Amino acid sequence: MADPSTYRPSPGSIPDAPGVYKFRDETKRVIYVGKAKSLRSRLNSYFADLAGLHPRTRQMVTTAASVEWTVVGTEVEALQLEYNWIKEFDPRFNVRYRDDKTYPVLAVTLHEEFPRLHVYRGPRKKGVRYFGPYAHAWAIRETLDLLLRVFPARTCSNGVFRRHGQIGRPCLLGYIGKCSAPCVGTVSAEQHRQIVSDFCDFLAGRTDVMVRRLEQEMAQASEGLEFEKAARLRDDLGALRRAMEKQAVVLGDGTDADVVAFAHDELEAAVQIFHVRGGRVRGQRGWVIDKAEEMDVAALVGQFLAQFYGEQAELAAEAPDTASPVPREVLVPELPPDAEAVTEWLTGLRGSRVRLRVPRRGDKRTLADTVARNASEAFAQHKLRRAGDLTARSAALSELQEHLGLDSAPLRIECVDISHIAGSDVVASLVVFEDGVPRKSEYKRFALREAAQEGDVASIAEVVRRRFSRYLKEIENVEQEVTGEGEQRPGIDPETGRPRKFAYPPNLLVVDGAGPQATAAADVLAELGITDVAVVGLAKRLEEVWLPADPDPVILPRSSDALYLLQRVRDEAHRFAVRYHREKRSKRLQTSALDGVPGLGQARRTALIKHFGSVKKLKQASVDEIAAVPGFGRRTAEVVHAALAGENGTERETGT
Repeated sequence: MADPSTYRPSPGSIPDAPGVYKFRDETKRVIYVGKAKSLRSRLNSYFADLAGLHPRTRQMVTTAASVEWTVVGTEVEALQLEYNWIKEFDPRFNVRYRDDKTYPVLAVTLHEEFPRLHVYRGPRKKGVRYFGPYAHAWAIRETLDLLLRVFPARTCSNGVFRRHGQIGRPCLLGYIGKCSAPCVGTVSAEQHRQIVSDFCDFLAGRTDVMVRRLEQEMAQASEGLEFEKAARLRDDLGALRRAMEKQAVVLGDGTDADVVAFAHDELEAAVQIFHVRGGRVRGQRGWVIDKAEEMDVAALVGQFLAQFYGEQAELAAEAPDTASPVPREVLVPELPPDAEAVTEWLTGLRGSRVRLRVPRRGDKRTLADTVARNASEAFAQHKLRRAGDLTARSAALSELQEHLGLDSAPLRIECVDISHIAGSDVVASLVVFEDGVPRKSEYKRFALREAAQEGDVASIAEVVRRRFSRYLKEIENVEQEVTGEGEQRPGIDPETGRPRKFAYPPNLLVVDGAGPQATAAADVLAELGITDVAVVGLAKRLEEVWLPADPDPVILPRSSDALYLLQRVRDEAHRFAVRYHREKRSKRLQTSALDGVPGLGQARRTALIKHFGSVKKLKQASVDEIAAVPGFGRRTAEVVHAALAGENGTERETGT
């Protein structure tokens, strides 16, 4: 691991100007490219304390051996140069928003003499125009089947096209009118290309022109007494309208826009983009990427727009007669830091003014919310896909065994997390994972009192002591129970028939924290005489795995399934602890108005809130209604009523 201080530029040598910079490794290979309004400020941030850097940024600066930069005149030039360098060098630490190769698209091979329409999956190619992507291949084929009646373009492969040209007979589609049969010379290359061009115009959103043209031709045929031609045009018009109905109208004003949304955590981000042309959703794309460095939504937006539209513009330039991939409007959840420069750059790519904005109300805001839900769903599915993969879970457990030096794979993992605000309402959670899957029926939560004021280390020790003391007690009870001819099952309560809550120990105990927390948990287990439970701490900021009493952490690979499993266990424990903390805090705040009432303890305050539902309703109650609460007499009710009435009066005086 290289020391960044060995290649740090000397103070004052970095210009305070906009520009683009490159980090290179020992072999002079470019590993990261970035841009900045101020090169001096941006580059100095990389050479700060390593402990404060994002994990991936930290890995990048310790892998690099040198840094260099180029000063430019404007932020737009920096944006363009950054994109060109990322494309040229393909740095390993830069995120690339390449086109999704999973979703099918409708491809039109405009570079061929007789363009072909076909369903396609894979990377984009020069001279080919793409429509979509679509959710399912059958949706493309169904739409294509409808449109071939109106636009009888070639759909066969090159081999089939050549074979029918040699035998001098068209295929079945040529006989039924769904192909103009250019293979046998029924139409010329120019005529066939015009058919394909009309087809592309229709899918690109210019539907009204096509519909009006067919309506005029149908009317002219009818007036000329060409009823068979009019009937065919009528059927063509119906096919076009059915194809249009398959694309949902989301904006009634014929808006051309791309709508972008993100869902992210500290390490990964999901992006979804809906392409709206002529008010209809024409396609949808999505990616899940690793964050190159610590970025908020605004920074993610800027990075995505630069890479996505830069690549799409290059692909469009290579295909003839292709409309600009940049729409008139780009709707984003937050404006990027260099919004003006990005807008100017997009305007240059389109050749006309582009609006970059955040929708605030109306149909566009509703559509943006829909895209955001899709991004969140895609992000959740990405995490569940990894968690639900049996092979990945097995690999994760095997990796944990190897990296932590365990005797066997940790088939049962428990994790402890502490939650509080400034030492108040301190609670803890304990979650259970078996075979890499959460076992929610065995989750436990703890309200901490003894160690609450002594910090997280003491709180971790208290939770571990309480959990494993109960475990030892359960084991003792099982041993003392009288079994009848082998009917007693260990860990099963004979009275209820349900598993005992603390009967099974984990193979691995994970605590949220670093070395001190892991050491505290291990010390408690040693005091209790438990030696077959491994303990680790997972530090959230740098995702380091700490073993008890070890001075240095265990660093798992960033893409490791083992690290992903530990993160998921830790995050689930954190979620469960925060939920319990919020419940306790909410109850405490509800009863706080009764804290100064003499003669009321916690039990009576809780009974009042439970009976009336809220302090607001309690303030509206009469003395008789309060006295009707079990455990309350007339005198106590009068004291409560007077205290709350006095509080109401004080509020009214303050308000006036």
